[in-house]
Order: sequence, then C-alpha cells, then structure tokens
Amino acid sequence: MERRGFIRNAALVGTAALIPGSPLLEAQGPSDFSKPLDLHLIPISRVDKPLAIAMWDFSWILRHHKYGEFYDWDRALEGLAERGYNAIRMDAMPQFVASTPEGKILEEYRSPKKDWVPALWGNDFAMDFRPREALLEFLPKCRKYGIRVGLASWFLPHGTDIGIINEEGGLLRAWSETLDFLHSHNLLDDNIVYVDLLNEYPDCNGYEWIKKEMGLRTDSKKFTNDFGNGLIASLKKKYPNLDYHTSFHTWSGLETLELTNYSALDFHVWFHHNSIIGGHIGKAANTAIDRDIRVDYASLMSCWKENKTQLVQWIDGMITSIAKKAADYGIVCGNTEGWGPIGWYDHPDLPWDWVRESAEICVALAKQHSQYKFICSSNFTHPQFKGLWEDVKWHRKITGIIKS
Repeated sequence: MERRGFIRNAALVGTAALIPGSPLLEAQGPSDFSKPLDLHLIPISRVDKPLAIAMWDFSWILRHHKYGEFYDWDRALEGLAERGYNAIRMDAMPQFVASTPEGKILEEYRSPKKDWVPALWGNDFAMDFRPREALLEFLPKCRKYGIRVGLASWFLPHGTDIGIINEEGGLLRAWSETLDFLHSHNLLDDNIVYVDLLNEYPDCNGYEWIKKEMGLRTDSKKFTNDFGNGLIASLKKKYPNLDYHTSFHTWSGLETLELTNYSALDFHVWFHHNSIIGGHIGKAANTAIDRDIRVDYASLMSCWKENKTQLVQWIDGMITSIAKKAADYGIVCGNTEGWGPIGWYDHPDLPWDWVRESAEICVALAKQHSQYKFICSSNFTHPQFKGLWEDVKWHRKITGIIKS
C-alpha cells in the first residue's frame, strides 16, 4: 500500500503506535527497543545551578555557509562561551537524519530561499546542508567550549519534500534513528542534557500528521497529552537515561498539560503574547514593513510605559504558574525562548534596549523559583543578531545572574 494512503487509512488508530508493546510500534523502523543502553549522563533533571541556555534552533546548520554567521562553528561557540552561556537548544534535524519513508539515507538536502525578506532564523540564502555530517562535527565542538546541548526538533521541511512529516510514526522513527546514529558515534554522552522531541507542541512545528489528527479528535487535548507521553515512554525503553520533553508556549493551556512521563517543562512565554502590548510589538518587529518604524517603536514604548506594572504582574503570574506546574509533577522547568518580543531584528530605527530590559525583568522573576534550571536571555542569542550579540558586557551580566 502506498505510504500516504496508509497514513490516511490509519488516522483513527491514534496513539496506538506510541504505546509500548503495541504491534504498530514494533513494526516501525529498524530500531530495537528491547535492549536498554547503559549511558552515563548528567541530564537536566539533575543539574545543580541553572544553565544559561541559548536557542540556536536550526540556524547553526542553515547559516553554516561561506557568508553565514555560523560558517565558523569554533568562532560562534567560542563567542557564546565568552558571553557566559553554557548550554544551547539546537535542532538536531532528526527528520533529515532519519531514513526516508522508502528506507533510504540521504546525506545532503537543498533548502531554498525565494525572497529577500530578512530571515531571523534559518537560512538567509538558498543553500545545501548535510545534517549527519554536521552533527558529527558540531557536537564535539560544543563539548570543547563547555557548551551543554539540548537536542531539539522543529520538524520543519525547510523547503524540501520529506514525507516523514506526514507519517503517523514519523516523529518516533525520526528520533529513534537519530539517537541510534548519535549513539553509534559515541555522541550520546554526558554533554547531552535533554531531548526536546517537538517544538511548541502540538501546533508550532512542522509535524503535519499530528495537526491533522487533532482535527479528527473530539478531545484533542487528551489525544495530544496521550501522544506526547506515549512518545516519551517508547523512547525511554531504549534510552532510559535520557531526559525527554516537548516544549510548549503561552497558548498551550498550561493547566491542561499532563506531564506524567516528562523530565522537564520548557514553557515559552513572552510579553508579545499579552493582548495589551502584543499588537504594538508585532508592528514594530515586522520585517516586511513599508511604514516608518520609528512611529511603531514609539507606540510600543508608550504602551510599555503606561502598562508596565500590569504587564510585569501578568508575566510574573505566568512564570509562577509554570514553576508550580513543574513542582506538581516533581520535575524541573525552564524557558528556552522569551521574554519580550518573539521576533526582532537589526534596524537603524529599532533599538535593542527593550529586549534587554524585558530579559532582565523576567530572568529575575524566574530566579525566584528553584524549579527553573535552564533560562534564556531572549530569542536572539545568535551571531546574526548583531545589535544584541555584540553587547558582550550585557550578555555576561545576564548570564551571570542566570547561573548564580
């Protein structure tokens, strides 16, 4: 049967493929889940002081070209360490590391870019990338510069035509094959602090199968809770010493999350998601604007000054609720994306002052809770955001607070 047809016909099977011991699970992929591996790890659930973590997403590989800010990985990692960061959350590209639905391993992919609108993350030019080769080179360099690694996935196609994003067991297969690949090269070591199986679960990622399935369910929240916990349970059968979670964001419905099998709660929160100020941020940070950005930024600052007390109280409440949710499950929590705007960019009329201010406020609030064990400074700790990256003194100040 054609795979796409199989996926459509299997839509009602639901989470059976992710329940340990189910026939569907045992039929998927080449991985053997029956032999737990003896790994000696120091995962996020057991770290002492909070990690100052940078969200390097897929930029680390899609800007690794002659004119990209990640062309020289040693220089980028050394710069991150110089700024005081000691961890990254990076897209391990499991959807490309894994074999195709037909069972073929592809070493190289082409990611196109068809416009000249500034790309905040990912590739700014059409380019080729080699995910397997890149992981083998990049991960040892992270250890070299004292950078702990949280493996993550946005599961995006990046302009390619990969069938795994529409595959019922695609996410499970992608991660099991990727972990097998890393283990076979001795890279599942104590520098890996966690595996974030899917970005901002269940909706802000490229796993199209889960989105379609949600539309078929009368109780989509129960379905996604069961799916996430089932996915973790399945992977833990083979790699029990790894810490697993999926990340979430402001609109994920914190109170309805069921985290039985989770080792950590990575819950992204920004002022951007508050209705009082969100529209003002969106206008100021719009990379495709044809307006006078000075007007938009002034409007944002006016709204911030007028509503600052209320906004800080709101985000303090969010941070407190996240810490409490983690405490209820006996797990740690953190935030790898935050705190002011979701998007921002270098522009002569768009200062970075408010990004820094919001980070200082929120980091101080997160530090009040012992559950917070990995904390970011912003969404913009990449060398392509020169206006913030070049402020080494500020980075060292904020990372010093995080790690204290």
